[in-house]
Amino acid sequence: MLTDELEQLERNRDSIVDRLRGLVESCLATLRSAQRLSRLPEGLGEWSGQEFLRIRFDDPDQATLTERLGEVIDEATRSAVKKNSDLRRDGMSLLLRGVSSALQPRGVAVEILKPDAVLRAERVPVGQMGDVFSGGQLLTAAIALYCTMAALRSNDRGRDKHRHAGTLFLDNPIGRANATYLLELQRAVADALGVQLLYTTGLFDTTALAEFPLVIRLRNDADLRAGLKYISVEEHLRPGLPAQDPEGEQVHGQITATRMYKRPEGDAPDRTTGADTP
Repeated sequence: MLTDELEQLERNRDSIVDRLRGLVESCLATLRSAQRLSRLPEGLGEWSGQEFLRIRFDDPDQATLTERLGEVIDEATRSAVKKNSDLRRDGMSLLLRGVSSALQPRGVAVEILKPDAVLRAERVPVGQMGDVFSGGQLLTAAIALYCTMAALRSNDRGRDKHRHAGTLFLDNPIGRANATYLLELQRAVADALGVQLLYTTGLFDTTALAEFPLVIRLRNDADLRAGLKYISVEEHLRPGLPAQDPEGEQVHGQITATRMYKRPEGDAPDRTTGADTP
């Protein structure tokens, strides 16, 4: 009976190691995809066609990987019977320890292109970004990393050929990154990876704003009678809006995206607060 139970324990251990190995291999494939998807478009000088991220590690062979992951499982098992053990045994912690163990002894080396005015193909280890990057360069690198992760998420969901990988709202980035080359780089990376950037700022930096194809200056106009507020476009910025074809039929606006909200049955519109006003 004890022999049978020991054999069953060994089979369970092998099954856990096999499942963990599959997850670790998937994580390593994700790292490779992140580097591949970070490839930049043409027209960026030395950066053209370069991968914004460079992730290097040594792939372990199957036998070595199985042995190392077995040690991770055994360590987690031993910690379970120890008193006051602080080793976490949840699935994500176990997976991270498995990835770390699989990439021993060298681990992972991640380098990132340093944004500068001439776009030299100079790479910096991610651990040194805070020391050698300016505030604007750090923000630009963060935007590029977000776009890479968004494209990676879209790729993992089977939408690698889908151009739109998401939208990123930026809260006053021009306050830190108003250099022309930084704005150009941010938009070029986002365009290559299918991410739409929406900048908001209270600064009226005409040099920085001139880099954008569409600028909408907003102000709040209150309708004191109905208690509503309307967002209006400043007159001197109206030329930046899409131009109408003079020979075509007259239109009063341009709709590029819509969202429909269906009111639940039985809910009456609130006329006092303007809830039913588009």
